[in-house]
Amino acid sequence: MLELTQRVGPVETSEIHDHLTLPFELRMRGRLRAKTDTGYDVGLFLDRGQVLREGAFLQAETGEIVRIRAADEPVVTARIEPGLGLARLCYHLGNRHVSLAIGSDETATDGKTDWVRFPPDHVLEELAERLGATLEHHRAPFDPEPGAYAQAGQGEHSHSHGHSHSHSQSHSHSHSHGHGNDHTHSH
Repeated sequence: MLELTQRVGPVETSEIHDHLTLPFELRMRGRLRAKTDTGYDVGLFLDRGQVLREGAFLQAETGEIVRIRAADEPVVTARIEPGLGLARLCYHLGNRHVSLAIGSDETATDGKTDWVRFPPDHVLEELAERLGATLEHHRAPFDPEPGAYAQAGQGEHSHSHGHSHSHSQSHSHSHSHGHGNDHTHSH
């Protein structure tokens, strides 16, 4: 079994040993046993928390390079007019915290050149149609946007965001009241 342990940057086509085609659900895992496109057994031993993007490269401890491919899987592609229509659709779908792939098809003849792709979900599909999208249920690669808070090293655009949820609240109140008897309250 080939043990894939390291993510590497772009490599020459001649350096690619094999391809590993996985659906999105499996590309989110850091530990995985699978077969390459040519049937070779591989094991992924990667840091958790980073999605394997379409076109990513992994290197084995023995030096072989494997390129990741996004598998065709059931998806809904919502086609919509560019500009405000696309912005509204992305806003409303994104507001439901669903993973979305966003793209454009310049060959569309109906003017709906932009598209948003997501896993099948009747509620999201109804929303997309109400916003003016035309839906297509089919199988296609699903490689959603990594999101604003994605870890560095994902996709073409790497962003890092540090964020703490530790809150320190200290309140001090001292009140002095004169009522004939002198006393102090501290909270």
